[in-house]
Amino acid sequence: MREKAEYQKKVTVIMKKRNNFFKFGYWIFACAILLAGCSKEQGAEERIVVEGVKMEDEKREQQETESDKVPSEESTKDTEGDTEDMAVEPEIVHADWSEYFNGLNGTAVMYDASDKRYTIYNEEPAVDRRSPCSTFKIISSLTALEHGILEPGDSTRKWSGEVFWNKDWNKDIDFSEAFRTSCVWYYRQLIDDIGQDRMKEELEKLQYGNCDISDWEGRLNPNNNNRALTGFWIEASLLISPKEQVEVMERIFGENSEYSEETQNELKQVMLVTEQERTDISVYGKTGMGKVDGIVVDAWFTGFAETTEGKLYFCVRLGRTDGMDVSSLLAKEIAIQIVTDYSNL
Repeated sequence: MREKAEYQKKVTVIMKKRNNFFKFGYWIFACAILLAGCSKEQGAEERIVVEGVKMEDEKREQQETESDKVPSEESTKDTEGDTEDMAVEPEIVHADWSEYFNGLNGTAVMYDASDKRYTIYNEEPAVDRRSPCSTFKIISSLTALEHGILEPGDSTRKWSGEVFWNKDWNKDIDFSEAFRTSCVWYYRQLIDDIGQDRMKEELEKLQYGNCDISDWEGRLNPNNNNRALTGFWIEASLLISPKEQVEVMERIFGENSEYSEETQNELKQVMLVTEQERTDISVYGKTGMGKVDGIVVDAWFTGFAETTEGKLYFCVRLGRTDGMDVSSLLAKEIAIQIVTDYSNL
């Protein structure tokens, strides 16, 4: 009986150890399952984080690539501005046109818009500012037309009855005839109608020489004290060089002109030179002449020509030349001949 009891006791101990073993094994197995689950969840979370970072990096790289491919608006504008500045820089060449002047003191400037090229004869006087005289009638007409001060169909002004040296001025006169005969009293009235503020603004817009209209009445003019026949544009405060005259013509009649087509066409009608031999060239311009002590010191013809190749802007100015006849009509003849020969090249 005691042996049986000891046997059962041994069996009980063995069973307890066995149960403890299985319990321990079950605990180990359960822990392994829990750890595996946590590992999966952590791995998934890590993959989500890694993939998120990767997506952010790819997105950032794509934005940087697109930014490199598409320049900003400001940088595009700067680049376009630089390109435009480079594109419009004209070439300047010098020509010997002395044969046209035949000993006269003078200069000639031509700008070929199609080739963006200046051709200059006698450079020093070409950049010397002088009184524009009656070539300024282009500017006063332009300003009055553009601002509705001058209506070509209703432009006649009454003659005061004062007898002037030019018989063509001694009558009622309209815009077209006033321009053609260069009637000073007509334009004196027109400029007063324009007014100083508007005239100053227009000159600055055109970058017209020194833009100086301070001698509005023309009291600096040594040749005439009759207000009806003088002003700031006749041997007075306003000055411009032949090269600047050409630049102004291009600003008025060029492809980037800010003036209306109607205004340009009205001006072209009065500026057209009709006495031309060639029909494939149309020349438009205005003469101007100024004296000091009875001697011609400024004789101009400035304007532009329309040819089959494009527009030519020009200016010829003659200065005082002792012993020789100097006149604006001679400047006109020289200019037309130079333009005609140039267009034949």
